[in-house]
Amino acid sequence: MAHRKYEAPRHGSLGFLPRKRCQRGKGKIKSFPKDYLQESCHLTASIGYKAGMTHVVREVDLPGSKLNKKDIVEGVTIIETPPLEIAGIVGYISTPKGLRAFKTVWSGRLSEGFKRNYYKNWYKSKKKAFCNYQKKSKEIKALEFDKIRKYCSVIRCIAASKINNTGLKQKKFEIIEIQVNGGTVIEKIIFCENLLGKKVPISNIFAQNEAIDIIGITKGKGFEGVITRWGVTKLPRKTHRGARKVACVGAWHPSRVSYTVPRAGQNGFHHRTQINSKIYKIGKGEDCYNGSTENDIEKKKITPMGGFPYYGVVKDDFIMVKGCAVGTKKRCLTLRKSLFDKKQRNTNENIILKFIDTSSKWGHGRFQTSNEKKNFFKIN
Repeated sequence: MAHRKYEAPRHGSLGFLPRKRCQRGKGKIKSFPKDYLQESCHLTASIGYKAGMTHVVREVDLPGSKLNKKDIVEGVTIIETPPLEIAGIVGYISTPKGLRAFKTVWSGRLSEGFKRNYYKNWYKSKKKAFCNYQKKSKEIKALEFDKIRKYCSVIRCIAASKINNTGLKQKKFEIIEIQVNGGTVIEKIIFCENLLGKKVPISNIFAQNEAIDIIGITKGKGFEGVITRWGVTKLPRKTHRGARKVACVGAWHPSRVSYTVPRAGQNGFHHRTQINSKIYKIGKGEDCYNGSTENDIEKKKITPMGGFPYYGVVKDDFIMVKGCAVGTKKRCLTLRKSLFDKKQRNTNENIILKFIDTSSKWGHGRFQTSNEKKNFFKIN
């Protein structure tokens, strides 16, 4: 009988403790990309809603690689990204303890979906949020901008995602605070003033072939045991009182179980950041052929036949990201410009899409469009 090694790496990371349900409904940006003065002013984040996955065929563009000029099949995630409505501007001052919010200037036109965030029951409320603020004169707002210009070092926008443009039923807009990077403080304030009260499409924030970070809440799994939750080794079949356990949870003394010992509990619905996901395509909602490529015989939209399972039809702008993304369908995802640049060659690879699959995701889809199906079965 073989005996086990005397030492082995521990099972499961302690870097993600405590493994409990996340209190937030969406991903929180805990740090923004570094600000460079020489760059032009730009927003650094946005919000999207996970629609589902499909696959694409693309041509590899890596001279020197064995795969160069060859076709490969890859899985991609479609994230619907309705435009952001810029609701306000916040100025932060630097203190010995970090940044402190100094002044907030709000837009004169705030939508109902944004105001819903300030009430528990919108139906029974008087809907008076921001009424007094909107009575303020332009001179008072100009004075507030002057104070931001004089004292603040960091400028951020308060934006709301226009979820009513999608097929989701939620009426309350998701709110996000986005840092403005590039240029001087005065240039940032002018940039924000021009955006205040306007809609910002996803194409003004991100670009194709760019690597972004996706922040969100993972899919919840409920209460699970140590084998699944921590990946510890299953005990031999003949073990007394069960095999899917930790054999020893610690020594006699200290007479308590250490926090480093794997235990059963909540698995999933954790806050996670997925770094450097590459954007393969940015599609427009009004484009009737946003799922087509140059090689397609018949023009088509990105929504597969029968819609994305448990999501439906993609009505607005979207981004196509390589691989999977955290969370379930319909989950709100925070999209941020990447903090760390990838060092690999394929980071700057130009993506040449040849085919995007739009067959039904409910079963073994044979047809890309309804017209193709009608022609095959000779249905008039």
